[in-house]
Amino acid sequence: MRSFWLAAKGVSRRQPIIYYRRLASSGTTKDKDASEGAKSTEPSLIVRMGESAATTFASILVLGVGFAAAGFIYHRTYKALVVRKMTRAFEPGDPVLELAAIGHDVPNAHRPDGSSDGVDDEDHWVRRPEQEHVDAIVAGRETGRYHLLLGDKGTGKSSMLIEAMHKVDGDGVSMLEAHADLEVVRLRLGKALDYEFHEDYIGGYFSERGPRDTTALLDIERALNKLDKVAIRLRRQRRRPLVLIVNQLHLLRDDDDGRDLIELLQQRAEQWAAANLVTVVFNSDDYWVYERLKPLATRMDVLAVGDLPRKQALDALRSYRRRYRGHDPSPDELEAVYGRVGGRLSFLGRVAKSGDMLATCDRIVDTERTWFLNQCWILGAEMDDDVMDQQKWASAAMVLAQALVDADSNDDDDDDDDDDDYETVGHRLPSFPLHEAQQIMTRSDFIRRLDSLGLFTITSQAKVRASSVPMQRALREICAQPGFRKHLEDTLQRINDIESLGRTRELVAKDLVLGGRYDIVGAKGAVASVKLMEAEEKD
Repeated sequence: MRSFWLAAKGVSRRQPIIYYRRLASSGTTKDKDASEGAKSTEPSLIVRMGESAATTFASILVLGVGFAAAGFIYHRTYKALVVRKMTRAFEPGDPVLELAAIGHDVPNAHRPDGSSDGVDDEDHWVRRPEQEHVDAIVAGRETGRYHLLLGDKGTGKSSMLIEAMHKVDGDGVSMLEAHADLEVVRLRLGKALDYEFHEDYIGGYFSERGPRDTTALLDIERALNKLDKVAIRLRRQRRRPLVLIVNQLHLLRDDDDGRDLIELLQQRAEQWAAANLVTVVFNSDDYWVYERLKPLATRMDVLAVGDLPRKQALDALRSYRRRYRGHDPSPDELEAVYGRVGGRLSFLGRVAKSGDMLATCDRIVDTERTWFLNQCWILGAEMDDDVMDQQKWASAAMVLAQALVDADSNDDDDDDDDDDDYETVGHRLPSFPLHEAQQIMTRSDFIRRLDSLGLFTITSQAKVRASSVPMQRALREICAQPGFRKHLEDTLQRINDIESLGRTRELVAKDLVLGGRYDIVGAKGAVASVKLMEAEEKD
């Protein structure tokens, strides 16, 4: 139609074709120009690489800053939380007091509902002479020193500490029980200080590290480092030191691990005592703990805790008897009980709760005698040589027991007129200085094990005696058995014979013909002859 119209206008058919071609050619040129212009505006490869690198760097920078900020906040929050939790561990109230209150060992005067258990605080506890000193230590009034409570089991050391904690409601005081396993000590220290031993490092942000990846000793050191910060903070507020009580320290093993832990605790105790930050109180039944602490001790005070004096023991027994049995014993009954068990609080409490006090006293003596015999009885002249090592230890204990009984008999003969001293002090058990006791036993390595077993006691003045009045009575009964001295001498002789056999060497002369002889020349020229003789003929 268009060609026909152009032909009608006098235009040849070829011209539109040329025209269209020109139009097409003109459009293609414009497209080329546009594409070339677009290509000229696109960034080059280097620019695109720079943009990608910048984007990657910015992403890494954002992630790095984010992780660093998160890690910083994590550490600041973690450390603040640790210090806050450990600070709460020294606030009023303590699990030790709650446990003691449940067991009716401590009157719980601080119940949330304000109720009372009906036990008078003043009547519940026996007032020991050392209680006032312990109260001052736990209340933080005794500064610049750390303390070791040393005495026999059952004398009331832990009770005095709990009583002192009860008076201040555990404010500023924390207490833990020692154990032979350092892992258990770590857990108990963490419980006492409210510390969980998680490692505070950046890896903890990505994956929580377990609290058991290091040794127990290092974890204890980390916990004590945190306690340093808490003590410094609370020192400014309280104006008195914190108190850390380590009870039953003798339960640690006397090996490398146990000695390392004692050294670690003592170093901290010395530092804290010098700075008046924390007062450390060690409580032990055995003398070997004192021997480990003594070489490095410059600020240590030793508080010896023994049996009650006679008057206080009688008053305590009367008070116990009234509370537990509703019975007021006569003075003769009190004297009879004291003569059998002395002033040991654990024995007095057991006797006061029983129906027949004297029978209970006899059972206590029987128990002590049985324990001693099971550990130290000697086997006499017929013993086997395989048990010689154990019998060396047992015979040494029996020799010391015999010496104590003999010394007790001599004291009874010499001190008949010393009744006034008995009225005020009470029993004075015979004792020997530690070096003399070792000389009597002819061994220096046995006495500490005997102390740990509760057969004998090494006091804070390095005196060796029976562990208690019932044990001394048991030793008397054992040594008074018919033929005991002869039995002990036979055992000692048998041990000497076995040792002599072990030191004897038998030489056999062989390949000697009749009349032959060996000459043995000694070191100093002495000659011994070994000659084969003809046997005598029998008639």
